[in-house]
Amino acid sequence: MLTIKQIRDDREAAVRRLAKKGVDAAPIIDRILELDDRRKAIQAELDETLASQNKAAKEIGALMGQGRRDEAEERKRFVADLKERSAGLQTESKEVQDELQATLVTLPNFPAEIVPEGKTAEDNLVVKLVENYTALPDDPLPHWELARKYDIIDFDLGVKLTGAGFPVYKGKGARLQRALINYFLDCNTRAGYLEVEPPVMVNEASGFGTGQLPDKEGQMYHATADNFYLVPTAEVPVTNIFRDVILDKSDFPVKMTAYTPCFRREAGSYGKDVRGLNRLHQFDKVEIVQLSLPETSYEALDGMVAHVEEIVRSLGLPYRILRLCGGDMSFTSALTYDFEVYSEAQKRWLEVSSVSNFESFQANRLKLRYRDDDKKTRLAHTLNGSSLALPRIVAALLENNQTPEGIRIPEVLVPYTGFDIIE
Repeated sequence: MLTIKQIRDDREAAVRRLAKKGVDAAPIIDRILELDDRRKAIQAELDETLASQNKAAKEIGALMGQGRRDEAEERKRFVADLKERSAGLQTESKEVQDELQATLVTLPNFPAEIVPEGKTAEDNLVVKLVENYTALPDDPLPHWELARKYDIIDFDLGVKLTGAGFPVYKGKGARLQRALINYFLDCNTRAGYLEVEPPVMVNEASGFGTGQLPDKEGQMYHATADNFYLVPTAEVPVTNIFRDVILDKSDFPVKMTAYTPCFRREAGSYGKDVRGLNRLHQFDKVEIVQLSLPETSYEALDGMVAHVEEIVRSLGLPYRILRLCGGDMSFTSALTYDFEVYSEAQKRWLEVSSVSNFESFQANRLKLRYRDDDKKTRLAHTLNGSSLALPRIVAALLENNQTPEGIRIPEVLVPYTGFDIIE
């Protein structure tokens, strides 16, 4: 959530920056400033009313002590009027503050200055391309056909058990899933990330803290009886560990990693681009999260991008790194880099990771602060990245490593799978 100060410091700059995300923010910002001005005016009047009320209340005792009962009774009536006025002001103040908060949360985060202009994925900027292509047999099979051929993923059984987008992994397919999860976690812990195992259901406060609510409630599975949400990513519970926490400056950086299954309704997703593992309602993902001082958060972002790149490179897949344009960024992000691997059978790029800096946007919602050298509390910065999301990694690994003998397993995964080929 943006702060009032961020908006008030330069209204025109705020409107201009949000326009890069495709948002006409001028009317909303003007309403926010109007409400904030009203809030301040009410508070000033309330403070004055309460001061007069306290002064008059003290005078009553003095007048009674002097036997001036008529004057004391008059002051009592005056105090009663002030109490009624202060109660009305307190009610009005709450109404204004509630509307101010509800309006503030509709604004997305400011994009960083280096975010490219653009509205769709076609406008994203390719910042790195590694064309590590492999020679495939004639007429290579897409992963959903390979899954059926080698009996490692059963999409139809998933439909029977739950519905479309809930595959069942079998045999070496299940072992490959487990191997990838363990490999990614080991890579992350070796890089200094603390492994945590969080719940896969969160409350409404957690969803609000990281910005999924109220923006994406339609994309999350909702357990209505308890008002819990199934996590769309481990980012939500892991970052919320530090909701309402004040850290010391010496605590930074905070680095955490977690594996969770992830659940996304993906309403309205149809067609060839969502076949097989391309888009699922339940999938496995390993996440990295960092909390950073404001002055070092972009250095932290560069480090996370380099870390994810090393993992992708170790799998031997062709990949590219994109800097997302304003129109393709998330509601909460200030700067996002996407990683895509190339599916040689499908002849298309598949997103496998997003690495983002949210600056203080999430921290303001979370009330995640730290004490600086002057012992003043300030908002921290939060970052997260997929490290990695499994489905499209698996799709690319199956397709790009198919041979007449079977599907070869990347060397780095063999100690985790216990086999080097699916046949």
